Amino acid sequence: MSRLAIEYGTHERVREVVDRLTYCAEHVSVEFDGWEEPHVKGPGLYFAVVADRDFGAYADPMGDNRWPRESCTTVFDEEAFISAVGPVSVGQDGGIVVSVDGEIEEQMVRFRDLGTRSGESELVDDVSYEPWMGSRHMSAIETSVRPEVVATVTLSEETGRVSVFRDGEAESMRRHEIGGEWRAE
Repeated sequence: MSRLAIEYGTHERVREVVDRLTYCAEHVSVEFDGWEEPHVKGPGLYFAVVADRDFGAYADPMGDNRWPRESCTTVFDEEAFISAVGPVSVGQDGGIVVSVDGEIEEQMVRFRDLGTRSGESELVDDVSYEPWMGSRHMSAIETSVRPEVVATVTLSEETGRVSVFRDGEAESMRRHEIGGEWRAE
């Protein structure tokens, strides 16, 4: 590895990007009051923090689903980010691509299953699914093992659970666990 290579998983600024996505997903979960109602679909989110701009090699556009870049371009514009994420979580579908510098891509995507590109078949062995995982979470854990992806963050539209996936490992908080004492790594 080159001496100029950046270890994104431990880089302070990149960790802040992942934290901002996580806390924003938690905010959306806590703000929604209908989780206990039968047959109610709540807000859902799927963020992927990527270390390359060529994510098209493993992602396809999700139709007309777009992040509102005219009002929010980065996770570091807190007010604009919180304002944009609410409507996106209920009105859009697909993964939201965030670069390691916090810039948010406009086109929302569907990440391809592992093994669709050459050399990916061994990555499947790094993935272990949990019984609580739905399709969004299964996609997020698979996407998290790609070398270009630093982390993925999801908000379950069924339960309000917020999960962070890194290298095929899940760190998940059920809705009733969100909003406790400040958590610092």
